[in-house]
Amino acid sequence: MTILIAYDGSDDATAAIAFVGGLLKGQSAVVLSVWERLALASLRGSAGMIMPVDTTEEDAAIEASTRELAEQGARLAKEAGLEATARWEANSLAVWATIVEIADDVNASLIVTGTRGLGGVKSLLLGSTSDRVLHHAGRPVLIVPSAADVDANS
Repeated sequence: MTILIAYDGSDDATAAIAFVGGLLKGQSAVVLSVWERLALASLRGSAGMIMPVDTTEEDAAIEASTRELAEQGARLAKEAGLEATARWEANSLAVWATIVEIADDVNASLIVTGTRGLGGVKSLLLGSTSDRVLHHAGRPVLIVPSAADVDANS
């Protein structure tokens, strides 16, 4: 069994690692952090109305930061009792799509994500990475709420 854990450094992602570590101690896990090339992010933000710019250096710095983030997540997963390795990938289309692609690549038995608890209009406009993973993965997905979400609903 290989577990794919999506990790972005947030409290929600950290809570997801702790929960799944307690639940599935000793299992193999890949902790995935996804980064977006600066040029792609700029194109999305401007609807393609900008001149192309060489962002190689900036992208290398973003990738290095994402690698460090994935390694941090893998350390947390090991501390939680999982046999974890770090993986970082450039965003192919959307973060959720990259998570689904990597889950396929590692033949994950389970995908684990945290949730940021987007609600209302913001959720309708932006959607949720965890929600999209759930609906597009074609494999089991565990969405772990943050401690704050659990406390709010208690």
